[in-house]
Amino acid sequence: MIAPPAKPVTPGLYLVATPIGNLRDITLRALDVLAAADMVLAEDTRVSARLLAAYGLKKKLVRYDDHIGESVRPKVLAALLAGQVVAQVSDAGTPLVSDPGYKLALDAIAAGLPVHPVPGPSSALAALTLAGLPSDRFLFAGFTPHKAAGRRTLFEELRAVRATLIFFETGPRLRASLTDMAGVFGARPAAVARELTKLYEECIRGPLPDLAADSRLEAPKGEIVVLVGPGQEAAATEADAETALAEALTRMGPADAASEVARSLGLNRKALYRRALDLQGR
Repeated sequence: MIAPPAKPVTPGLYLVATPIGNLRDITLRALDVLAAADMVLAEDTRVSARLLAAYGLKKKLVRYDDHIGESVRPKVLAALLAGQVVAQVSDAGTPLVSDPGYKLALDAIAAGLPVHPVPGPSSALAALTLAGLPSDRFLFAGFTPHKAAGRRTLFEELRAVRATLIFFETGPRLRASLTDMAGVFGARPAAVARELTKLYEECIRGPLPDLAADSRLEAPKGEIVVLVGPGQEAAATEADAETALAEALTRMGPADAASEVARSLGLNRKALYRRALDLQGR
């Protein structure tokens, strides 16, 4: 089977995913866009220069990060308005995912300029497929806060979320972060993935308290993704049922109200029907 031919790269802003470790994870389309680019925006031009050199590409590299993004954006928008091809890359992975670029994409969209995703590697998704945790619903929460109080506040906000939680973390903070997670989330199943697609790739799985005490996770090196299994739905209380029934009775009769609340809260319909009659004074 012959691979489809490359299509012409039309003017616009291209958000190009780049390898997170293994340079062979670059996509053919990403190489097409980078080869056609008039300008490549990079968070660290030294990192991106190595990637381009590996594929024999010599391109105009422009530093674009959170520190100088505001001053660079007008020049980039002018290039886009002039019909140029601009590629935005992050140091590794998918641009705009915990990387600069959001404001640029937003300004380009607001100006009616074409913006195209060039999908590819993502450490968050790679870790999710490796973790052995539910992947049908997940929430990416980015980097955890530097201080313990901020981390615990964030974890408390996410405790009731019924989805696998995905965090980025640094080696020096990993042990403290896992300890805070165990304190808030309890013994949920979790995984720590590091150095994905690289020589020393590993994924350590287990309950959060075990991971917090694991000697292998004492300030490890490399890029780290922490995944925490979803929380369980709390059982509905009598107060929950009472409130839901009272609201439902404003819209329908006792039988239908009991059926609706039984479905939504997982409670016994007959008991709810009797309570609905009581609330209506019958």
